[in-house]
Amino acid sequence: MTKPFNPAIRDFLDGRIWLRMHTPFPREEINALIHSGQIETIKGIESKPAFFNQKRHFCNRCENDDPTRFTTFNCAKCEGPCTYCRQCLKMGRVSSCTELIVWNGKKPEYPTDHTIAWQGTLTPHQQKASDELTESQRKSVSHLIYAVCGSGKTEILFLPIHKLLIEGKRVCIAAPRVDVILELEPRLRAAFPDTKIEALYGGAKPTMEASQLVLATTHQLYRFRHAFDAVFVDEADAFPYKADATLQKAVKKAVKRGSPVHYVTATPSDQLLSEIKRTGFVSIINRRYHGHPLPVPTYTPLWNYEKQIRKGKLPEKLVKWTEQRLVRNEPFLIFFHHIGLMEEAEPLFQQIDSRIRSVHASHPDRKEHVQALRNKELPGLLTTTILERGITIPNVQVAVVGAEQQIFDKGALIQIGGRVGRSADFPSGDFILFHNGITYAMDEAKAEIQKLNKGGIHT
Repeated sequence: MTKPFNPAIRDFLDGRIWLRMHTPFPREEINALIHSGQIETIKGIESKPAFFNQKRHFCNRCENDDPTRFTTFNCAKCEGPCTYCRQCLKMGRVSSCTELIVWNGKKPEYPTDHTIAWQGTLTPHQQKASDELTESQRKSVSHLIYAVCGSGKTEILFLPIHKLLIEGKRVCIAAPRVDVILELEPRLRAAFPDTKIEALYGGAKPTMEASQLVLATTHQLYRFRHAFDAVFVDEADAFPYKADATLQKAVKKAVKRGSPVHYVTATPSDQLLSEIKRTGFVSIINRRYHGHPLPVPTYTPLWNYEKQIRKGKLPEKLVKWTEQRLVRNEPFLIFFHHIGLMEEAEPLFQQIDSRIRSVHASHPDRKEHVQALRNKELPGLLTTTILERGITIPNVQVAVVGAEQQIFDKGALIQIGGRVGRSADFPSGDFILFHNGITYAMDEAKAEIQKLNKGGIHT
């Protein structure tokens, strides 16, 4: 008697490109589906002869072909020289003797009955951008929502996403930073209460269901191929996505052939702007949803701040600014350019208030500390640029220590300032740049913010 087909395997594998040895299903079931042709196997690394007895390698998962991102070693499994891809190593090693699997059988059918529970009202600018995005989706061309921080970019996506869902389409919202995904997940679950939603990021366990709306860090899209009818890349200018060609390839590989990739950001690169103007459409919003202007940064010199912190003393101006926030019960973020300096400063800040904490990309308690700030359990956080975007906290005040450092380019400073004044109840706030010398980036960021406040975005 033939064992009945397990639809969970189809639902999990559809649109994914997965390591055969790491499948979460029994090996016999996978083997049977390979034998019946419903699952296709693909070699992990393709290698072809090149010049001077060299070989040209290609990773079939992340599509990396950079020769410097492959390593060849003597493999105990295949008993010979074997090559693996270092580009997508964090997602599980893909090597010459690795088999990848993809679903080749009948596709799952996604429901068309979806509720949109968001009760807000779009501003005329938001509605225009939402309609333009829907039209681009209908034409299957890429679209860029170029909108200032706090303009309600996520809400602009709700109606276009709902239209896709009720057509039985599958949708992905991707972002380079896990903090953005963590911020988006509860908002999307609230907006689409009847939709199967999955959030994928490092440490998150994939569900076995056919999720129709997927939120994922861009790295997770290495594991998808021709899966989605549309991908929306939020914060498309953020590191590492903007600097990593294979991540950009992964996003384009994740959409079905002929389907569009859309982009959402307040600070698009010149390259992204020119690409979309050539192949798609740009919607521009230069005003926040509540109508108030963006906070303009103020400059305050903090001479020799690194030397003072390393000697165990916080500069007086920084102490006073922090104490003012505490007295006024205002949550705050203080940005540092270097983890080591921030960690040296943390105990000095804790002398002002023992509840102050620091976070960075690999901090084990980052999610918990950010949530505690939201819950008003912590008064403020010291942070790296990891929190320059994707975080909304009412009435938050922001300072940058070392604004002259190279990491704080124009885009980063605009994004950092965009944390302030996002709430209609608290539409303004303090955005202070403590510096050891004014840079072009500081002046460019300030000039752009002032230009935006006057109603000008030029493309």
